[in-house]
Amino acid sequence: MKRKAATPCWPLQTYLPLPHEGEHFDLRKIFDRINARHFRRNPLRRYRIEWGRKRRQRPRTTMIFGTIQEEDRVIRVHPLLDAAFVPEWFLEYVIYHEMLHAVVRDVPLPSGRRIVHTEEFVRREQRFRHFRRARRWERENLLRFLR
Repeated sequence: MKRKAATPCWPLQTYLPLPHEGEHFDLRKIFDRINARHFRRNPLRRYRIEWGRKRRQRPRTTMIFGTIQEEDRVIRVHPLLDAAFVPEWFLEYVIYHEMLHAVVRDVPLPSGRRIVHTEEFVRREQRFRHFRRARRWERENLLRFLR
């Protein structure tokens, strides 16, 4: 899960809307369920969630499971996660992680960089019911996504 800076109204977002329904999972349903369960007091509104573009080649060494572009209110999930062997609770964890970025603010550093996984972020992320299980599954299955 890596965050990317966003440019509002990036042309690909405008012209190439990507689907939220995959072969195995509907991201919108999962997003709505997480929003109702974990963000009841302050739900995320007007966010789009979609599968990312399919790449010609699989990632070699690292895998970015999800991204959020807060300025455009878009969450993208890597399309390789739309697979029968991926547990739904792992996909829920990835989406929850990205949704947390919309709620827990970054801490800017004097160098111009920013801390995106602050102590507050990590504390809230660990509240996710399947946190430890998801992190373990990620470690054990990462090579299945890489070539």
